[in-house]
Amino acid sequence: MIHIVFQHADVEALRKSFELDPTMEGEIVEIKDEYAVGPIKEIYTEEGIEARLQWWKEVLKDGHYNGIADDGHVDDNTEVKELKKKLTENPGEIVWIWAAQNKHDVSGYYWLMSQLKDFQGRLFILYLNNLPFINEKGNIFYPTSLFQIQPKEFVKAKKLARPITLSEFEIDPDEWAKLGAEDKGVRLLEGGKKLVQKGYDYYDDELVKFITKDWQKISKLFQQYYGKVKDTTGDAYLLWRINEMIASGKIEMQGNRQSMKEFEVRLAGTEAPKVEVVEEQTA
Repeated sequence: MIHIVFQHADVEALRKSFELDPTMEGEIVEIKDEYAVGPIKEIYTEEGIEARLQWWKEVLKDGHYNGIADDGHVDDNTEVKELKKKLTENPGEIVWIWAAQNKHDVSGYYWLMSQLKDFQGRLFILYLNNLPFINEKGNIFYPTSLFQIQPKEFVKAKKLARPITLSEFEIDPDEWAKLGAEDKGVRLLEGGKKLVQKGYDYYDDELVKFITKDWQKISKLFQQYYGKVKDTTGDAYLLWRINEMIASGKIEMQGNRQSMKEFEVRLAGTEAPKVEVVEEQTA
């Protein structure tokens, strides 16, 4: 059995469940790219793959995440090639794709399954779509990410496993291709597996609400943003948007972009406070 997840924190959460139910034990493959943002036009062609890589290099070039796109730790295309090889060489092998109700997992699901039609009948989806689970305090909640559920809840969730149908293998890749043809940069989950798209600047307006006339560290800015905004995205993308707003003159920066604790921003056009000078009067 091969398990596939779409967030790094999901890997360890799922692995812990194997101790409770050895029948679930198997290889865990993490799809690492964030397919809810960035270009996906012609994403299975060499040109499309290269365009996405160059986009990530541009996004990550300034600041804290500089160089990550070049270090080779994200190579989902090679992961899929290896997966296809294992399924071809082992006809009895099956794949469980785990996804929670969030745009990251669902976008990753579309990207992945659209390449695996040849293995229909051996791919299963476990989609935590508006399903209640029990948290550590014994209360019912509705998780939006796999890592939020306890190991024993994974054991219960295995009952959700169902084959991806032939109809889904026909319809879902078409939906993904339509999104690619729109050539927009942000994907949002409307409900179920329905994705809609917005422009690359979608998160700007909400983010800038937390930027004031006073200098503020990026780390504190993100803490406020994530604590109060429901529809968010990752640090790397937000840092890129901040750098874009700096370049456009909308906000100003000071400090070290390589460290979110030393990188500060404020609204542009903010004047330094005037200091009144009182002259000494001589007798």
